Amino acid sequence: MFLASDESAWITGESFGPRAASLWPLECDVLTPETEKAGPNMDVQRSTALRRSDGLSAIASLSHHWPEYLMEVGEVGLYLFVACVVTTLLDHPASIVRQSIPSCIARRALMGLVMGATAIAIVISRWGKRSGGHFNPAITFAFYRLGKVEFWDTWFYVIAQFLGAMSGVALAKYMLRGALAHDAVRYAVTVPGMYGSTVAFVAELAISFFLMITVLCATNQKRLAPYTAYFVGVLIVIYYTFEAPLSGMSTNPARTFGSALHANDWHALWIYFIAPSMGMLAAGEVFLRVRRGAAPYCAKLHHANHERCIFHHAQNEV
Repeated sequence: MFLASDESAWITGESFGPRAASLWPLECDVLTPETEKAGPNMDVQRSTALRRSDGLSAIASLSHHWPEYLMEVGEVGLYLFVACVVTTLLDHPASIVRQSIPSCIARRALMGLVMGATAIAIVISRWGKRSGGHFNPAITFAFYRLGKVEFWDTWFYVIAQFLGAMSGVALAKYMLRGALAHDAVRYAVTVPGMYGSTVAFVAELAISFFLMITVLCATNQKRLAPYTAYFVGVLIVIYYTFEAPLSGMSTNPARTFGSALHANDWHALWIYFIAPSMGMLAAGEVFLRVRRGAAPYCAKLHHANHERCIFHHAQNEV
């Protein structure tokens, strides 16, 4: 089996041709028979977008990739469930934790630590390694733009993520009874802070941009790729601690929608749909320009594993 040994090929994003769409996706570190046969003489091709004709139909995608879709449901559901539980513990007036930690910044830092650890656990879990660990429609859209996710997979991922968000909050609502609806908790909604909608929009745009550019830079550096989940976790801690007063810290349309639906609070919802998506798409554009159009390796946040991969990726070894 031919594997690229030159680390510069990894960093520049050169791939040995696009993987032909197949009903049976490849593992992230396995080459196609065609690539094996072609070996090092195969023409290098850079691709930044998938053609519709390259992908599967909606029915075929659902039939063969449904496990990954369900994994995204579970991942987002877990993230929202934890967010609701921790928010209740930290903000509900009757909570012992709330009474023990009067400092707002300390509570936000604790929230960040728990949510950052949750994100890390999701990405490095078996489900995260297989589905890619997106649990965020903005990330999925960015990878679609970068040519890594096929058309129908993108939409089924997004649907799964929104279903997961609604389910996670519903489960927390059932378990916490009326505590989650308390005015101090409000289903862990994300809304603009004291400086208003404009500042919230800019803040969400910025933190989403830096989150996505961090993911892209880390996953496409061979030495950094294994630590991508931890970089994401650290950013989440920082965002909750320092940015949350501006926008509530979302970066995720599904995360905001899940809470807003149960709280019936639609105030400034457009911010959390548009700003994260714009920020992450902008990060993808910057990434492509810096690399002169070379697409990233894979759409997984943890792709050095033997779980199957439904994404288009370069054929270099992880």
